[in-house]
Amino acid sequence: MKRVVSVSLGSSKRNKAGTATILGEQFSIERIGVDGDLQAWSNKFRELDGQVNALGVGGADLYLWLGKKRYVFKQIQKLTSVATKTPVVDGSGLKHTLERRLIKTLNDQKIVDFQNERAFLMMAVDRFGMAQALTEVCPKVVFGDLMFGIGLPFRLRSYRAVMIVGSIVLPIVTRLPFKWFYPTGEKQERRTPKYRWAFDEATVICGDWHYIRRYCPDEMRGKVVITNTLRKADLEFLKQIGVKKAITSTPEIDGESFGTNVMEGVLVALLGKRPEEITEQEYEQALDRLNWKPNVFELGL
Repeated sequence: MKRVVSVSLGSSKRNKAGTATILGEQFSIERIGVDGDLQAWSNKFRELDGQVNALGVGGADLYLWLGKKRYVFKQIQKLTSVATKTPVVDGSGLKHTLERRLIKTLNDQKIVDFQNERAFLMMAVDRFGMAQALTEVCPKVVFGDLMFGIGLPFRLRSYRAVMIVGSIVLPIVTRLPFKWFYPTGEKQERRTPKYRWAFDEATVICGDWHYIRRYCPDEMRGKVVITNTLRKADLEFLKQIGVKKAITSTPEIDGESFGTNVMEGVLVALLGKRPEEITEQEYEQALDRLNWKPNVFELGL
């Protein structure tokens, strides 16, 4: 049985494990949270190195992307580089391929009629495939990188604007402590709503679930949420605040969806290669074989 483990900087309250048969291979899939403890996080990568088929970087980004240019979070790279035998993935490969496909599938099948929607993507540099796909199908897209990345209340209304701002900011941001930009540990459980006007003017909210849950207002009646992974409690929360429909990009395993880093670990284990050896074409071919479909949850009127 192949084993894939996501080691997350997030809360241990969200730990989960499951098994699945994928393309004829048996998989044990697990998520282990360390409650924001950076040293424990690094130690867990060292402990599991060589013991599993793939390790996922959970609750953090190893890379941020602008177009084809990759920026590395130096702190995260240092902490995870203790794993030298087992491939380490942060979900970037699937964010570029699977999430791009997700938006196209939702549009083509009219699950979401993007032509008549107003989309708000929390962070384009975190979900660059989704960002680029949204600009192709939705005439009205706003990116929240300045709002939730560095705390400035300004909309970015095009991916070109993201590219310009990102080329200035990312070389600096990726050298600073990661916790300044992303909730870790118990902070993932806290809600600090902000920039309500950005959520109010949108009809479709997209992006990383921890960003959405932390910053969204207490009322989002009639809106659609497109994100990476949702637990049963998350779906209940979305229903309570009036969300009409929730959509996740990763498949369900034992009744739960896992993050993109976990599912990229599955893909890497199936291909038997290190992530840096896998081409975009190979990712696309593997996704064709896997035929993963989005999960669509109808939550209300």
